[in-house]
Amino acid sequence: MKMIVIFALVAVVGAAAAGGAVWYMSKGDAATADAHDGKDGKDAKDKAKKVAKKEEKKDDVPPKYLTVDKVIIMLKRQPGDTASHYMSADLVISTSPKTEKEAKEQLPMLRSVAVRTLSNLPIATAQLMTIDQFAAELNKAFDETYEHEGREKPFSEVMIGKLIIE
Repeated sequence: MKMIVIFALVAVVGAAAAGGAVWYMSKGDAATADAHDGKDGKDAKDKAKKVAKKEEKKDDVPPKYLTVDKVIIMLKRQPGDTASHYMSADLVISTSPKTEKEAKEQLPMLRSVAVRTLSNLPIATAQLMTIDQFAAELNKAFDETYEHEGREKPFSEVMIGKLIIE
């Protein structure tokens, strides 16, 4: 009986050690694969340290928020609809202190892109959209505009501060 208990105990300890070794090796392989990316290990480690420092610096500096107040848009009418429908939105731009001045200088262009994008919406569609969907449409339009112009966006995202549809 003692021999069976000892054998079982050795088997459990061996299985635990093997499982731990497999876990440790798979963790190491993933980290090594990510770090190497076809480059020298030292360069990859230096690059990882730089990325970590950059992310740390980002977290230290709180974002700045700029507003684009009272963007008024006339929505598309449905066939047979005689009433005009309008939307009023206040946009909030999230930027960094470094790019705040550049973002402020571009507020009129941001207003123009927002009007162009949102004025294409029919009233029926606009009434069914959520705030997040409006923000996603605007962010997509801004990304496309800056990409088309070959410039870097001086802000990270656009949010909706206020939205009224009549």
